[in-house]
Amino acid sequence: MKNTLCILYLFFVLTICTRCQTGGTNYGNNDPAGHYARVNGIDLYYEIYGKGEPLVMLHGNGGSIAAFSNQIPYFERYYRVIAVDSRLQGKSGGSADTISYDLMAADFCALLDYLHIDSALVLGWSDGGVNGLIMAMDCPAKVRRLAVSGANVLPDSTALPYADILAMKKIVYNNTSASKVEIALNKMMLNQPHIPYERLKQIHCPVLVMAGDHDIIKPGHTLKIFKSIPFASLCIFPDSNHGVCQQHPDLFNEVVLEFFRK
Repeated sequence: MKNTLCILYLFFVLTICTRCQTGGTNYGNNDPAGHYARVNGIDLYYEIYGKGEPLVMLHGNGGSIAAFSNQIPYFERYYRVIAVDSRLQGKSGGSADTISYDLMAADFCALLDYLHIDSALVLGWSDGGVNGLIMAMDCPAKVRRLAVSGANVLPDSTALPYADILAMKKIVYNNTSASKVEIALNKMMLNQPHIPYERLKQIHCPVLVMAGDHDIIKPGHTLKIFKSIPFASLCIFPDSNHGVCQQHPDLFNEVVLEFFRK
């Protein structure tokens, strides 16, 4: 039985933080917590914080572990947080000629094998949410519970505003100053993912589908993802954009923790 739509009313001023550091910790570049795992032919960078049940954090396109600077210090009080730089991003290796959501999801599943972890909680934002959905289908035993925010399963105008699609096309085809990595990551978003809604029915772990009410991902697309997953809950944050985990970290963290603790 699906949970009903969760609407959260906010009565405080919006504060947007795109790359915060908390308590002086340099998340994403913290040597004492940092490690590399050799998986699928690349060196995958990750940082570990806290103890207990493993919680894997997956950031969005072009980002790094630092995107979760407002989440790591909160969740490390309850879990063993494993924050990962996706391939070709942050401090992880990879080739701009071979980048895909399926390959990134395979990296994360391989990382759990490398760490001898049978299953974990997974939190994915944006592209990290796409990766989390693929993990739940391709290596289901590895994902105990999954929380995704601002994820999409199609790259077209049913999921994304046409203006944003045009902006990505400009980077890929007309921006001569863009780096090879930036072009590759935007090209991936233009052409991927292509996950049939029917395939989402294969996901049998509990999933929390989240988005901001002003998210870059269209509301109807988020709703369809929610309706396609058998054991899903839906939470839409008002007055929030694609970066709700950075806009309203306290509320976001509380909602995700409550879901993980069910």
